[in-house]
Amino acid sequence: MSSVSNSSDSPHSSLSRNIQTEGSDPYQLHSLHKINSSILCLAANDDYIFSGNQDNDILVWDKKTFELKATLQGHSRSVLALVYAEDKKWLFSSSGDSTVRVWSTITLKPVYIIDTYTETCAGDLYSIAWSPTLQTIYIGCQNTSLQWYKFAFTTDSGTTTPNGTSVRKAHKFFDSYPQFDRRPADLNANNPQTPIPYFSAEIPRLEVPSTNVIESEHFGYIYCMTVLDERGVGVTLVTGSGDETVKIWRCSASGPSIVHTFECNYGAVLALVAHGETVYGGCQDGHIKIMDLETKTLVRSIIVQEGIDILSLSLIDSDLYASSANGQVKRFSGSFDCTASWHAHNGIVLSSLITARTETTNYMLVTGGNDDNIKVWNVVPPRPRFRNSSTEDAIPSDCSQLGGDRITYALSKFVSIPSVSCYLNHREDCRQAAIWLKKCLTQLGAKTQLLPTSESGSTNPLVLGTFTGNHGTGNRPRLLFYGHYDVIPAPPEGWKSDPFTLDGRNGYLYGRGVTDNKGPIIAVAFAAAELLYKRSLGVDVVFLVEGQEECGSMNFSSAVDKYKDQIGHIDAILVSNSTWISEDTPCITYGLRGVIHCSIAVCNKLPDLHSGVDGGGVAEPMKDMINLLSTLTDRKNQIQIPGFYDHVRVQTEAEKELYSRIAAVTQKPASYMASRWREPALTIHNIEVSGPNNPTVIPGTVNSQISLRIVPDQKLDTIANSLCQFLRSSFHDLQSPNEITVDINNPADWWIGELDDPWFKALESAIHEEWGLEPLRIREGGSVPSVPYLEKAFACHAFHLPMGQSLDQAHLPNERMSLNNLQRGKAVVARFLRKVAEMST
Repeated sequence: MSSVSNSSDSPHSSLSRNIQTEGSDPYQLHSLHKINSSILCLAANDDYIFSGNQDNDILVWDKKTFELKATLQGHSRSVLALVYAEDKKWLFSSSGDSTVRVWSTITLKPVYIIDTYTETCAGDLYSIAWSPTLQTIYIGCQNTSLQWYKFAFTTDSGTTTPNGTSVRKAHKFFDSYPQFDRRPADLNANNPQTPIPYFSAEIPRLEVPSTNVIESEHFGYIYCMTVLDERGVGVTLVTGSGDETVKIWRCSASGPSIVHTFECNYGAVLALVAHGETVYGGCQDGHIKIMDLETKTLVRSIIVQEGIDILSLSLIDSDLYASSANGQVKRFSGSFDCTASWHAHNGIVLSSLITARTETTNYMLVTGGNDDNIKVWNVVPPRPRFRNSSTEDAIPSDCSQLGGDRITYALSKFVSIPSVSCYLNHREDCRQAAIWLKKCLTQLGAKTQLLPTSESGSTNPLVLGTFTGNHGTGNRPRLLFYGHYDVIPAPPEGWKSDPFTLDGRNGYLYGRGVTDNKGPIIAVAFAAAELLYKRSLGVDVVFLVEGQEECGSMNFSSAVDKYKDQIGHIDAILVSNSTWISEDTPCITYGLRGVIHCSIAVCNKLPDLHSGVDGGGVAEPMKDMINLLSTLTDRKNQIQIPGFYDHVRVQTEAEKELYSRIAAVTQKPASYMASRWREPALTIHNIEVSGPNNPTVIPGTVNSQISLRIVPDQKLDTIANSLCQFLRSSFHDLQSPNEITVDINNPADWWIGELDDPWFKALESAIHEEWGLEPLRIREGGSVPSVPYLEKAFACHAFHLPMGQSLDQAHLPNERMSLNNLQRGKAVVARFLRKVAEMST
């Protein structure tokens, strides 16, 4: 036996964490044994477990007692695939004999024999899938063809042959004898034993017509397939092949048509399972590929064990069970961590399925191997979470009562998804948040889609949803609502409840993202849906919700540019991504400062040194950094960059009156509020050193992060360039032998609203009518990079509606939003949409 050297001590390349705990592995309930016969495929219904065997038979096991109830005989070669059709109470089986047999699961008798298209022998039939909607069985063949038979039950749907002889012709390759036999090909070439007839003369035979064959769309055997069949949505067929691809087909009564091809590139695709918009493909080289059907991107790869074939996949809620050629079964969570791993068979695990246990609420994983055994394992579904985003209960389906309880219910689902965009291990959570929001908007009446923001799937998709106003309102205004479904991390320290479980206390809803920005998104969606339901939506409301806002809106602008035609013409932009400045007075935001983040590094190209040995003998980067930073401002805190204040907009008398009113509400000086909102500022955020952070080290490299907040009418690019020039010039004046590096990161421009715009006045009036108070016109000291960009991209004005209160704790522990503000925020948006519709008539 050869051994692999461990001299390199290289870590396992899988990014999936191994977080198994003692007792986390499923325990074995039962074992079923069939002598000298590998278990190639499995299926189950409420009463039975069906196993397709290498010895041509299908065994029927009682699901309650685990006794062998019957043996279904008829195939003349190994049974390669089984599919149960609940709607027909049929079991489909495919075989190496190029036939599909249909069995009644009530009588356990054969119903039909389906012969594949006869002109070109299909060879082994590795995979089958059933569509209840189309009443069609799809067949994946060894000769790379995709075939299908539709049960229309009319005389021209297929050819019935009352005699028991096969209609199939012998194929020169698939039915050939060894060359030394010098015998012509015939149907018994690869079946030396006597065929077992099941009174074939009594079984109707059907034949796949030539029109139901697609040749060589795959360039390898079609090893696996699955059907996604949602009534009202359509039928999607997914096929996996030896050509290392997964193909997506849109199916109709006329047949399947190719939609997309995923290149998996890790050996043959041997197993497929799908859930909602997500497809999992098990590959020959030990990888599982995770594919998003909506965005048509490969979103993740799981390395189960490199070089070990993945032969079967089973899914229950968010838990994925992967069965491998080394006898192992591994369970992966919704975040792709390995939560269980055990040796299931003494050989290869060839097949698996998950099915409900009889007369209990539990489930069982059934595995079949080449060790002649079927193993039955108790499995427990994961704690119900967001990943069941394809189900119809994303929000209740009854749209006749769009009240507060429904908003809270929807928000609880949304908040439960830990869509933390800055951590890679939450990337799938972010994608599931996008899928959930898409389905939520769809149920509320919007036309929706996910838009990928990168070809690699490395950034989170945009959610685009359009509520179309009444068709009788003529040329309707189009309002774009911008928001973000991602959130910042929520470490448990300081929280009084689970940050990802919506908790209602004393009139407030607590949870990460409830005020920034999931609550406002839900409120605006329900406002549009309420008007749509009442047939009084006179505006098209276009949702554009990103998943990268909390980490710099990466790829947002390029994605919007790419999909601008799909988004369509926009007349105005609504944002709701901030809070009031008090607890009691409603506000309307009309300005944001811009920001320029800058990273500075000073390096002497030496290793870290000891101050007791080298102190005084080297030019220290720390001293240079301190001297450099000290040049940025004077003692009066004035920024020393030349020309920095030249274009700062002068405060008008009207604006001074506005700040006086704000000062009366906040009980803080007007000058204090102005310095936070309308005046530029410089902040030094940190100084970091290389090496150990102790008082005897002279660091070889010192880093610092600073930021500039800019205001109207400063030019973003001009200020950024001036900052870099000033830092390099000041460093040059130090005459230091050290080197400096200056980088600008994630700049965002300032934004100022148009106070005389009719849309602004409509929003201000809607707030006044709902709350009975004149809203305060406020500005924010922070930045929302996407707002000024969207204004420029769509050549229209943006308006900012804060919904939360000043103590909502956005980005902090115990983030909250009052139920009253959530409900009345929805009401404000509904009033606003009515007013805008009236303006256009």
